[in-house]
Amino acid sequence: MIFLTVGTHEPFDRLVRYVDDWCAERGGGDEVFGQITKRAEYTPAHFKAVATLGPDEYQKQFNTADIIVSHAGMGSIITALSMQKPIVILPRRGHLQETRNDHQFATMQRFRARAGIFAAEDQDELSAILHQLTDGLADGNVTVGQEIQPFANQQLIEAVRDFIHGPTQGATSAD
Repeated sequence: MIFLTVGTHEPFDRLVRYVDDWCAERGGGDEVFGQITKRAEYTPAHFKAVATLGPDEYQKQFNTADIIVSHAGMGSIITALSMQKPIVILPRRGHLQETRNDHQFATMQRFRARAGIFAAEDQDELSAILHQLTDGLADGNVTVGQEIQPFANQQLIEAVRDFIHGPTQGATSAD
C-alpha cells in the first residue's frame, strides 16, 4: 500500500494530481490512500483520499504503508526514517506559490542521497520512482533507510554541551 500525505497545513494539489495521474496510468489506485487537507482544490479520481486524519488513523496508515509519498516536510521524512519506510518526496516550490520559499527544495537536496529517501523534482521523476518502488516491492527488493535513533548522537550532544557550557576537560578539537 502507498500512503500519500501532504502535511496538515497547506494543500499540495500538484503532488496529488501527479499521484492520481500515475494511478490512472497503471489502471487504478486501489493500493493508494491519501491525506490531502481540507483546502485542497484538486480531488483525485483514481485513488481514495480524505481531507484529514486523526492522529491514530494517521499512524495506522503510516504503519500499514509499504511506501510513503510526501511533500519534503521534515515530519514526514523523520517518521518514515524512524519506521524504516521508503519515502518519495516532492518539494513544494516557492516560485509556484506552494510555499513561502524553497526550503523544501533545500531539504530535498540535502536528503536525496540518503538511503530510503527517493527525491523527485517533477512528474516524470515521481512516476519513474513509483514504478521502480512498486516493481521492487513485487520482487522483494526495495531500499529502506537505516533506522534513526530517538536521540541525537553523542557527538552532537557533546558539541551542544560544549557550546553552552564550554569544552569539557580533556577534550581536544579532534574529538
